[in-house]
Amino acid sequence: MGEENQSLIKVECYAGYRGEETPVRFYLGERRIEVLEVLDRWLDPTCRYFKLRGDDNGIYILRHMTDEDVWEMTLFDSHTEDGIRLSST
Repeated sequence: MGEENQSLIKVECYAGYRGEETPVRFYLGERRIEVLEVLDRWLDPTCRYFKLRGDDNGIYILRHMTDEDVWEMTLFDSHTEDGIRLSST
C-alpha cells in the first residue's frame, strides 16, 4: 500500500442491464479475490465507490475514478482475531 493507504488494483466487472459496471472479482498483485456481496455503493462527482465482501471474508472499499478508468482500494478490513471489524452494512 502507498503512503496514503491506497493501492492500485485490477478489477473485473459485470455490466448490468443499465450498463453500470459492478465488480465481480479483483486482483491484489497475483492474489485473486471473488466478490461475494456488494454491501453498498455510492457516487461522488468524479468517482464511484463499492463496499464489498470478498471470498476471504474481508471487507473492501474500492474506488473507480471514472474519468481516468482507474481503480483503487481505499480500505481493507480483514476481520482480525480481536473480533473488531468495520460494519458490513
